[in-house]
Amino acid sequence: MKKIVVLFVLFLSLVSCIEIWDDLTIHNDGSGTLRYKINLSSSKVKVNSILALDTIDGKKVPSIQEISSKVGDFARTLDAQTGISNVVIEENYTDFILKFSCDFTSIMALQSGLANAIEAVSKEKLGPEADEIWITWDGNKLKRSIPAFARAKMKAFKSKELELLKEGSYTTISRFDRQIDRFDNPLGTLSKNKQAVMMKSSTYSVKENQDLLENTIYLISTKN
Repeated sequence: MKKIVVLFVLFLSLVSCIEIWDDLTIHNDGSGTLRYKINLSSSKVKVNSILALDTIDGKKVPSIQEISSKVGDFARTLDAQTGISNVVIEENYTDFILKFSCDFTSIMALQSGLANAIEAVSKEKLGPEADEIWITWDGNKLKRSIPAFARAKMKAFKSKELELLKEGSYTTISRFDRQIDRFDNPLGTLSKNKQAVMMKSSTYSVKENQDLLENTIYLISTKN
């Protein structure tokens, strides 16, 4: 999921160490919780130096107040979406850590809710990619990929910025109420209780191969 808060894209392209966590829980009925974290604490000195500027590379640098206002707008817009509830955002502008979570009634509600909220806050039409299905769940199988609107953001990184991404990491976790039978992506690591799969890569590698963290996870059937 990558880039839920649009104003953070500027910082993601300029700081040297970016840690992103994408943690998805799916219950047997298809409802669940999404948790997402962007951690720029290792680059907070550079982030503060960027915030001290008026513009960089021709782009206006938002103030912390402007960023926080947009984050609040995103939270309120998302919380108003059908099938979305308990939207919580934690903002730490000392260490520059942003945490986000929400509950959803279905995978489709999550996808449409996020697309609508991002579009409303960014004031930009996402286009056909907003309708792309990037998570599917049939009760026994979960398939995940990076959404098209996030892939478009990653493609926008300039060549001079790519080296910086090698120091960052992207971690994705999928959790379930019951045990996992198998999964397709060899980067996956199964938890001890066999109810979660974690995958981790550098943000640079994800940018270069946007299918890198795509995975299909098969659960043990509830039927005897």
